[in-house]
Amino acid sequence: MPVVRSSEAVTHEIHGARFVSYATPRTGSKELCAWRGEIPAGTRAPAHTVNREEIFHLLTGELLITLDGRTERVTAGDTVIINAGSTLAVENPTDRTATSWVTTSVGLEAEFADGARFAPPWAN
Repeated sequence: MPVVRSSEAVTHEIHGARFVSYATPRTGSKELCAWRGEIPAGTRAPAHTVNREEIFHLLTGELLITLDGRTERVTAGDTVIINAGSTLAVENPTDRTATSWVTTSVGLEAEFADGARFAPPWAN
């Protein structure tokens, strides 16, 4: 039975946010990936288009999520469903770190406005 202990989770940082990955192919997951996101106060991540559906659940704090041009304020307990092909931007306009839990399928990639592609190691 694959059990990923919190001490074994792998941490990655990009665009001012921290991603702590738990479920990945490297830890035994064949289809899904899951990670905790830590979005510090004042962080504004660049817009990116995802190739896989993501389920984004906000555990603590408050964020502005822009999905396909529509901005919503989300608070702890809210869940955002991000469909494949959607363009997403995340901003933390508050003075404290927000934490999220994200689940997606293996193979997630993001494409930025400049055409650059990124395959996050926590989702592949």
